Amino acid sequence: MYQEIQHFKADFFKALAHPLRIRILEVLAEGDKNVNEIQTILSSEGSAVSQQLAVLRSKNVVRGIKDGTSVIYSLTDPLIKDLLIVAKQIFDNHLINAISMLENIKNQ
Repeated sequence: MYQEIQHFKADFFKALAHPLRIRILEVLAEGDKNVNEIQTILSSEGSAVSQQLAVLRSKNVVRGIKDGTSVIYSLTDPLIKDLLIVAKQIFDNHLINAISMLENIKNQ
């Protein structure tokens, strides 16, 4: 059972391991969108967005629901939004530590 959880986590984080996929998740954390809306917000070409959405769908991170001729994408779990917030906080902490170290070096 423990190995299954480790494999799930590894696959999940692999799905997140691309800057465009992270940005797509940040956009979807604000609300459901179709591909055209995502493309417009990201100023990215459709093929790149579609390709990354396919990866996220295959890992069950996002889901697409057909709405007429378009597909509306959403996060599969609202906790993904929290994960993105925590990742930003970790980044901020690392940045604060780096700035603090730099100030210490300058003051020596």
